[in-house]
Amino acid sequence: MVRPFDVNSRTVLAIAVPMTLAYLSTPLLGLVDTVVIGQLGDAALLGGIALGGILFDLVFTTFNFLRSGTTGLTAQAVGAGDVKEERAVLFRACLVALGIGVLVVLLRDPVLGSGLWVMGGSEAVKEATTAYFLVRVLSAPFALLNYAFLGWFIGRGQAGTALVLQSGLNGLNIALSLLFVLQLEWGVAGVAAATVVSELVAALAGAALAARALRRGPLPSRVRIFNKRRFLRMVALNRDIMIRSFALLFAVGFFISRSAVQGDTILAANALLEKFLLIGGYFLDGIATAAEQLAGKAVGARYRPAFDRSVRLCLIWGFALALLAALVFYAGGGWLLHLMTTAPEVRTAAMDYLPWAAAAPLLGALAYQMDGVFIGATWSRDMRNMMLASIAIYLAAYAALAPVLGNHGLWLAFDLFLAARGVTMALICRRRADATFGPALLSTGTGR
Repeated sequence: MVRPFDVNSRTVLAIAVPMTLAYLSTPLLGLVDTVVIGQLGDAALLGGIALGGILFDLVFTTFNFLRSGTTGLTAQAVGAGDVKEERAVLFRACLVALGIGVLVVLLRDPVLGSGLWVMGGSEAVKEATTAYFLVRVLSAPFALLNYAFLGWFIGRGQAGTALVLQSGLNGLNIALSLLFVLQLEWGVAGVAAATVVSELVAALAGAALAARALRRGPLPSRVRIFNKRRFLRMVALNRDIMIRSFALLFAVGFFISRSAVQGDTILAANALLEKFLLIGGYFLDGIATAAEQLAGKAVGARYRPAFDRSVRLCLIWGFALALLAALVFYAGGGWLLHLMTTAPEVRTAAMDYLPWAAAAPLLGALAYQMDGVFIGATWSRDMRNMMLASIAIYLAAYAALAPVLGNHGLWLAFDLFLAARGVTMALICRRRADATFGPALLSTGTGR
């Protein structure tokens, strides 16, 4: 059954603006953590935070399907008008989140050991990474539950609720980091402890808000929640998104590890500039989240005009924001670098590579928006395959450029990787839409 609905710039921005504000608080948290540790004047501690952050990106972003997969499935249920399935998605996601979170805590020692072996770094960096990791890993069950809650609210189009949860989580984390490190002098373990406490508080808040929403309508039965076909669909979707996320984290991990072999100064400089990439990414993620919800809703509603218009408007707004982010980074990057660290050699090195970091939002804008469309439409297999193809391009570029250009070659290869992701997905987007909606629906509206 086709369920028409309208999409315009106001529809996109009603989701994108709150989510942009929410997502921007996440790199702000990373920036504050870096500034706090940077005041200690030790490049090894900055490197330890960088490697520890990569390890948790590897753990949590690998399981980010609990956020993105839940968003896509929920949005499609909303588009189809299936209230019970919309609610059943949340229960399935929470069960998976708790199971994986407990498993991560139990496997903390081999995860840490493997990560340090792969990424390397000096002994001082490894010591700082270990102190950070062993505390922060306790947040795993709560962090993954927060992914499930966030994805569900986004899929329902409740961007305001998602904003409250995400910004509240990060705001509390920032306050506790300042307290634990600068006042209580807990060092890198204090940054990690702040994350554990804030993730727990956010999970409790998310559960309360979800329970309030569930009281307003019918609850799904146990049979529906554990429906084999729907669970297998969720598993297949999550498997593909997990592989895609793991590949993305491999790309970032490879970047950091190739930075580490160039010495602590280059590692610290690249770690600071990586925060610019995170800020740019989260800046664009608000529009990408709008693409997730609107594309997923259009697929669930079987309404091609809304899908096409969602893609077009999200691309326009995404590139506009990317240009703004690139200009801000290029013009204000020097000031930010001086704020982030007191080490003069790290500041000097980071300024040399700032233009590569400033260009990243523009080169990655198409990839972010296509990610949103493919997640919402649950075209996870195609997204996975295009990510793997882009990884191959990245590694080939690094092998060719790094021996000649050094760290400049590493940055150029990474920027090419961002561009390749967007181009490869864009090339197959229309064909996948034709297959999803069917030729009989191509001329059923005026939104194309």
